[in-house]
Amino acid sequence: MSQQIEARRPAVQIIEVCARDGIQNEAMLLSTATKVALIESAVAAGLRRIEAVSFAHPTRVPQMADAEAVLAGLPRRDGVSFTALVLNERGYERALAAGVEEINMVVTTTETFADKNQGSTVHDLIAGWDRLARRAHADGVRPTVTISMGFGCPYEGEVPTATVVEVAKRVLEACPAEVVLADSIGCGVPTDVTERFAVLGDLVGDVALRGHFHNTRNTGLANAAAAVAAGVRRLDASLGGVGGCPFAPNATGNIATEDVAWMLERMGYDTGIDLDALLGVTDWLARQLRHEVPALLGRAGLFPQVARLDR
Repeated sequence: MSQQIEARRPAVQIIEVCARDGIQNEAMLLSTATKVALIESAVAAGLRRIEAVSFAHPTRVPQMADAEAVLAGLPRRDGVSFTALVLNERGYERALAAGVEEINMVVTTTETFADKNQGSTVHDLIAGWDRLARRAHADGVRPTVTISMGFGCPYEGEVPTATVVEVAKRVLEACPAEVVLADSIGCGVPTDVTERFAVLGDLVGDVALRGHFHNTRNTGLANAAAAVAAGVRRLDASLGGVGGCPFAPNATGNIATEDVAWMLERMGYDTGIDLDALLGVTDWLARQLRHEVPALLGRAGLFPQVARLDR
């Protein structure tokens, strides 16, 4: 008797960034225990890569002042990785001492944002990435790099594709494990996404590409769908859609993890996420932050579902 075997759905991995990129701009300072609970709940809902902390200077990003304590409070599990954002040598030393297995560094495409965000130049940011990526390889740490302002800059306006390509060529010299293209201020549209990932795909070879989108102008989900259609299989997202860059005016939240996961599942992709559990985490997060979160799935509910009428 023949058995019908269901075809395996293609997978898209969602990297959860709420605990770092999401809450860094929040006025409500969360306790270490709350951050640990947030990350643990995300893992329980099926998320397997978590950007957990940033080793930024605490006076610049107060929400991240307890990075070492957060990592110390997280039990390590097979198949789950916790990433740290590092900005410089000091941040890398702290991350290494805390036992981080994966780091992410940010370079940018424009001089004005490099100065506003990190008090640096594009050249120096890329040189810093090169030094730390090579150290990370030697130390057995996985280095990834984010190209911020990958579509536009709040200070210099349009960022040409050629500029993104030039920055990408330079960061590839240090052999990153992943290259993340970030629409840091939510100004990109799907045609931009299709074009830039096609060009980068030809450039990076075997290096994985990842998308990081903000929903500032309500194009975040459309851009995520365009990236997946272009072959990208890794996307950053933040529970509840919370987030924003402290150094970019009006840069609102990341695409919402629950919204993008629901969309991808409906499109036939496997995210490995338990959406029912995730909606519970988002409800809890809104209570911790003491405000409603931007995500929409929690308001509308899962579909399909059976309507229950009050009698």
